[in-house]
Amino acid sequence: MMTHAAYDCDVLVIGGGIVGLSTAYAITRTAPGTQVTVLEKEWGPARHQTGRNSGVIHSGIYYRPGSLKARYALRGSAEMVDFCAEHGIAHAVTGKLIVATERSELPRLHALVQRGRQHGLPVRELGPAQIAEYEPQVRGLAAIRVGTTGVCDFKAVTERFAAEVRGAGGLIRFGAEVTAIDRRPWGVAVRTTDGRVVRARVLVNCAGLQSDRVALLAGDDPGMRIVPFRGEYYELARPDLVHGLVYPVPDPAFPFLGVHLTRGHDGSVHVGPNAVPALAREGYGWPVVRPNELLDTLAWPGSWRIARRHWRYGAGEVHRSLSKRAFTAAVRRLLPEVTEDDLRPAVAGVRAQAVLRNGTLVDDFLIREAPHTVHVLNAPSPAATASLPIGREVARRALLRARGTGWKPPAVESGHCV
Repeated sequence: MMTHAAYDCDVLVIGGGIVGLSTAYAITRTAPGTQVTVLEKEWGPARHQTGRNSGVIHSGIYYRPGSLKARYALRGSAEMVDFCAEHGIAHAVTGKLIVATERSELPRLHALVQRGRQHGLPVRELGPAQIAEYEPQVRGLAAIRVGTTGVCDFKAVTERFAAEVRGAGGLIRFGAEVTAIDRRPWGVAVRTTDGRVVRARVLVNCAGLQSDRVALLAGDDPGMRIVPFRGEYYELARPDLVHGLVYPVPDPAFPFLGVHLTRGHDGSVHVGPNAVPALAREGYGWPVVRPNELLDTLAWPGSWRIARRHWRYGAGEVHRSLSKRAFTAAVRRLLPEVTEDDLRPAVAGVRAQAVLRNGTLVDDFLIREAPHTVHVLNAPSPAATASLPIGREVARRALLRARGTGWKPPAVESGHCV
């Protein structure tokens, strides 16, 4: 067994998004003195999924009771509001409307009412006149209002996590892409692009869009692959048309919420996203194509099974991506007054969707463990909302594995991760 001095750190986290840094933050809070290093391939935090979303603090109303998503969202939404208030981070609890625009959607809307009440959420049913009281320009047959939904600046939250980790003695290295992982009886050794090696008791994989690749580097078969879906947004040129958050009734056959309207913490209104296959893991536009990554996606059997199962839905999404007129028509179901000229292109995001070999789109959080490793393989929305409880859970698993190498909390000793 290696001695403590032979380790560069106790826990090594790969990924500087909100889940990776919340995990590092939780470790420093749970076991002060634990040596933590975070490696992030970009030159700053929250450069991908965390910094490219609509900034919504989700209530948890959509999620199946008992699922990790439901448990984490219900707990995490309140904690996120408190965290933002404590650290002076821009946020607001606005509530949101989920609006049915067709009769066929009414049974699904009613089912959401029941689910919201199961979760103990403040849910109010609305008719057309009551919808207009909240959103005068929105049209629908019926709606529900969920009072606990809000918005915040998740990039600022992630930066705060990073500051807290550094303040507790942790090390965060940006521009440190992992190229090799060597698992040994005593722990793991990780090499980065600059040739440096970091030796740790436990590795935590929070690499998001690259999470399956990191698992494979560690010698673990994740049993899934990341299939990237790009979400394209527009910004509303007339933000006065929307007062808060407005969502359509979701289609339970597909794990995306559809085009919605989001008034952000800064007063701007974003419209979207749609969901189209990305041609690269960080493919934020149609011209971005990385052949090796695209071939990886096409070589995974689950990708073809998704295509066969959801081709009609996917064709509609691609059409709306390529045609602003079609996208505008989708928005006008909720907001009839909007025109093509009202929609200005905004920053797109890419969702790291875990897909099983049989084509199942993994809908819940997926965390798997192996010797000296914890892999977060699927962290879908509401991951940002629920980042505090998720971070604590991943930290708990990592610290339990660290005990197997002789680590004993709290290990407050001199020196930091290098």
